[in-house]
Amino acid sequence: MVIHSGKTIITKDSDFASRILISPPPPRVIHFRTGNMSMKEFHSLVSKIWHEVVDLSNTYKLVVIFNDKIEAFN
Repeated sequence: MVIHSGKTIITKDSDFASRILISPPPPRVIHFRTGNMSMKEFHSLVSKIWHEVVDLSNTYKLVVIFNDKIEAFN
């Protein structure tokens, strides 16, 4: 897999989150661990937290989003 610098992967797949913890960025990963939800619920969640997620992603290589919290890892 070829990854270009400056890219961010947004995923619900834990494989990307696991990979980024053992390798240097790029890419950065935003991993949603919110379980199943309607598009309306998903949009509502993303609308509330997106600015914080982007700020964290600029500093950390992995940002994990849960229904009730956000975690960031280097």
